[in-house]
Amino acid sequence: MLRQAVVLLLLAASPAPASDGADFDPAKVDIADAINCHLGAPSYNAFAWALSGEEKLAERFGWRRIESPNPFLAEFELPQPVLVTGTWSTRRIAFSSSGIMAILDLADPARIAREEGIVNALDSDAAIAEIASAAQAAGVATRDEVEAETPFRKFLGQRILADVTEPANEPGGFGTHTVIARSISNVTSHPGKTLYGCSYRIELLDRDGKPL
Repeated sequence: MLRQAVVLLLLAASPAPASDGADFDPAKVDIADAINCHLGAPSYNAFAWALSGEEKLAERFGWRRIESPNPFLAEFELPQPVLVTGTWSTRRIAFSSSGIMAILDLADPARIAREEGIVNALDSDAAIAEIASAAQAAGVATRDEVEAETPFRKFLGQRILADVTEPANEPGGFGTHTVIARSISNVTSHPGKTLYGCSYRIELLDRDGKPL
């Protein structure tokens, strides 16, 4: 029940957002466009809302809900594979609180990250080397033994594609700070997988431009 509640909050944490245009139809969104950051943030939010809202787009699309081992991801299996980028395709996708990801059968995220010009913000190899050095100095373990005990190498990287601030234009109104970014990561809940997707973040600002 807790996991279901978290997933519902992730997919429907706010009222249905406005889209980029009056003629925007969430049902016509190509999932590959959402994953590849080809949508505006309002359009993405409208699409994500419609998946579990009154439109029930996920059901109409024939997506099958998957019980996720990660309580912070809402996962679906698609009826057909979707080509995400280059030669990478998948039938599994996931939604987080701020974006959408393709779950790729790729154990090393660095492979696709190099193609995207994205570097790992978390240097786990350096951390492991430091731990191994301390263990060797203390005579409790060799570097090979330390590495064998820590097979998971965390990858977390992004490339910002749009960073736009729109100040409040009316007294008592709100401004927005929108960031759209290509994201690549891995998580222990999905061993041997790479999460490749896009984050669409909209932050409300007060009259002075400060986050609410």
